[in-house]
Amino acid sequence: MPILESKEKYTYADYLTWPEGERWEIIDGVPYMQAAPSWQHQAISGNIFGQFYEYLKGKSCQIFAAPFDLCIPEFNESDEKISNVISQPDIVVICDKSKLRKTGFFGVPELIIEIISPSTARTDKITKFNKYEKVGVKEYWIVEPEQKIVSVFLLQENNRYGRPNVFSEEDQITVSIFPDLAIDLKPVFTGI
Repeated sequence: MPILESKEKYTYADYLTWPEGERWEIIDGVPYMQAAPSWQHQAISGNIFGQFYEYLKGKSCQIFAAPFDLCIPEFNESDEKISNVISQPDIVVICDKSKLRKTGFFGVPELIIEIISPSTARTDKITKFNKYEKVGVKEYWIVEPEQKIVSVFLLQENNRYGRPNVFSEEDQITVSIFPDLAIDLKPVFTGI
């Protein structure tokens, strides 16, 4: 949920001054405080992360899990002026390691996975969806733990996300940016 202070627009420089024990994001200059994730959320994240991690060993791309700062510049602004600090994307795959610095990644990742909860559903499905589409994230997954489904959005030639491919716990997802990688959803949702 956004904080209620009156400053017009917050930036990465402001973010660096906030208490370390608090989880914040800034989207279009508006700060949002993040709640601690549930154990189900953490289990799903770990299960997905593990499959990607094993695949990416020895390859040029790398995977990161929250907490991890994703700073998305939109107007060639300096790091400190960036007004999009998505500090808690659940899982991020990046392939340009030259943009790793300070507390995370400064650029547009290839793939982002968000695991929604009741408190983050609106932000993940609307605000972040629109932001990720606008800046050109190639692949965006929204994982819904209660329904045990994953919606995968792929950036089309018109730089818009097409209709999602929706997968259940019985499916495998072929990752578009790594066509030889299939994420098995059965172990992802086991015990949830």
